[in-house]
Amino acid sequence: MITVAAFRKLALALPNASEGPHFENTAFLVKGKIFATLNESVGRAVVKLLPEQQEVMTTAEPDIFQRVPNYWGNKGWTRMHLKKADKRAVQSALRTASANVMAPKPQRPRKKTAVKRDA
Repeated sequence: MITVAAFRKLALALPNASEGPHFENTAFLVKGKIFATLNESVGRAVVKLLPEQQEVMTTAEPDIFQRVPNYWGNKGWTRMHLKKADKRAVQSALRTASANVMAPKPQRPRKKTAVKRDA
């Protein structure tokens, strides 16, 4: 079991991590981007995983990790139940989520625009 205080300490121990409000929750950010949120009243966190990472974690430890329903779950946001989690699982999820947010996004190819030429 991980307490809310222990989760906060682990999240803020990551390089460049900071804490801020996010609606009724607490957000943990790197470079201004949220990698995790914490709902203290229910003892649950949400971490930003890639869909493939989410699949691995929810399959390996379904009592701890569950896909957020709806659009956000499709994007990799994953619930983590702190009462069922151990330090190893929380650290792994937080490191992964932080790295995901810090990774540069792949650039989309630019559309070529037609240039009108005089004949």
